[in-house]
Amino acid sequence: MNTKNVHAVPGLVLAGLFIAAGAMSVNAVAADNKISPLVTTVEVKHNGETVVISRGHDQSATLPEIFQKTERGCPPFCVQPIVSVPGVDTVGELEVLDYLSRMSQGDDSVMVVDSRTPDWVMRGTIPGSVNVPWNKINTDVSGTFETATEVEGLVHILADEFGANYDAAKDSWDFSNAKTLVLFCNGIWCPQSTANLKTLVKLGYPVYKLKWYRGGMQDWVSVGLTTVKP
Repeated sequence: MNTKNVHAVPGLVLAGLFIAAGAMSVNAVAADNKISPLVTTVEVKHNGETVVISRGHDQSATLPEIFQKTERGCPPFCVQPIVSVPGVDTVGELEVLDYLSRMSQGDDSVMVVDSRTPDWVMRGTIPGSVNVPWNKINTDVSGTFETATEVEGLVHILADEFGANYDAAKDSWDFSNAKTLVLFCNGIWCPQSTANLKTLVKLGYPVYKLKWYRGGMQDWVSVGLTTVKP
């Protein structure tokens, strides 16, 4: 741009150029609102059906009402740290989309886990994720189990859903063939997936096989990504 000639442009004409450029920018975004410069959509499988994840094109869209609150009591709704457990990677939306894509292409070594309770999942979840309610792994945020039924439920999750094997001879779990898990819940103020990660690590789940989407559903919907209801 020739900066020597900028002031030679009449004020109204210059303003008009900026307005026109702004309008073009808004229209371009509305017509082609990509997820990232290189990603427009991502196809995933959810309950056997193909779902296309994209971003919305409504420039006046707002957050769903359930995610509009800014004040929540702490505890339990405390701001979570960037690192939930040392060694567990914290990931963002693009990494989650990559894992979802891998799952949809037949990679059964990965599972994206919605750690929320079913009442929250019914309001919308990330397409391709699997709901494993946090209180099936943790009966409370301290991670204690009080009944045999709760223990049996955890065993079922570890073996049948996460792919771990129980070694009776050693009375311990073998996670060598366990899935890589990407856990999320409602957002940076939600302690549910954090609690699950801590419990899984205590049980011996390798930290390199655990990932945490800290932003959760609140960040997911804040950038207009597709959600589905069961």
